[in-house]
Amino acid sequence: MKWALAIVSAMLVSGGALAQGKPNVVILATGGTIAGAGADATNSATYQAAKVPVDKLIAGLPQLANVANVRGDQVFQIASESFRNDNLITLGKRVSALLKQNDVDGIVITHGTDTTEETAYFLNLVIKSEKPIVVVASMRPGTAMSADGMLNLYDAVTVAGSKDARGRGTLVVMNDTIHSGRDVSKMINVRPEAFQSPWGALGMVVEGKNYWFRKLDKRHTTNSEFDIDKIDALPLVEIAYAGGNVNDTAYRAFANAGAKAIIHAGPGNGSVAATLVPVLQELRGKGLQIIRSSHVNAGGFVLRNAEQPDDKYDWLVAHDLNPQKARILASVALTATSDTKELQRIFMEY
Repeated sequence: MKWALAIVSAMLVSGGALAQGKPNVVILATGGTIAGAGADATNSATYQAAKVPVDKLIAGLPQLANVANVRGDQVFQIASESFRNDNLITLGKRVSALLKQNDVDGIVITHGTDTTEETAYFLNLVIKSEKPIVVVASMRPGTAMSADGMLNLYDAVTVAGSKDARGRGTLVVMNDTIHSGRDVSKMINVRPEAFQSPWGALGMVVEGKNYWFRKLDKRHTTNSEFDIDKIDALPLVEIAYAGGNVNDTAYRAFANAGAKAIIHAGPGNGSVAATLVPVLQELRGKGLQIIRSSHVNAGGFVLRNAEQPDDKYDWLVAHDLNPQKARILASVALTATSDTKELQRIFMEY
């Protein structure tokens, strides 16, 4: 009889928690600086990433219980520069499965800053859910003075549990700011305001409340033609960085390694040096997709046929996507088509 009363009591407590209307948020941890530790409080740039497990991150921030029912899952424990395509696939399928559950209202992913923008954009393309997905990181380890991880994580959980964050695609929450995973990029590596969006942030978080300023007009999540549940591998897409005195070494090496597409990270309008033009024409003739992008830091914008006759050469342009985001989109798009007209449509719509 006592055990029966205990079960009823537990059910009443659980029901009381649900009656409070708190959202259920799952924190998927992958490592990074937000889980890092330095030898001294003055070490804000010198430290070891991916040291603190997710349960300790949650335990160190008891205020999370005030805004959501939170549980954690350690998916990876790596520095994000080591993220590979198979990590993206594994993470994407885990997010997709969780968001299908009725007892999950939103997802937070703790991540290293180096490739936050790539993972966020990938999820923005392939997850078929309106529920909020928030990628969060920190520029300083938790052991440093003025560490930014705790507030970033708190803000991320409040956004992930917010009904007004639904349907806005994958978000990146850093430094009190809500960015679109499609637009945001890491612009500097030593300051907490490192993440910026060339077309502006979506909103801000102030003391646990969201303030929205715009919506993303590009296709994403439920409006995307891509679905992580149908993707088990990504084709090899490489980035070749072009500056002054560029030669064809990297392009030919990537082609020989089996790349299906090469992102030409060019200056300005994705400019291509005269000596490279015949090389890229040759590689396109062998079946490789050539995609012109810009490595301009504050937002490159590549116009088709403006710098090179893309129609004549059957090349693609990355529109406003930086080289690393162009790689993500090309990898996803090539799982569905190799037709250049279709691929160019995809680059303009996403």
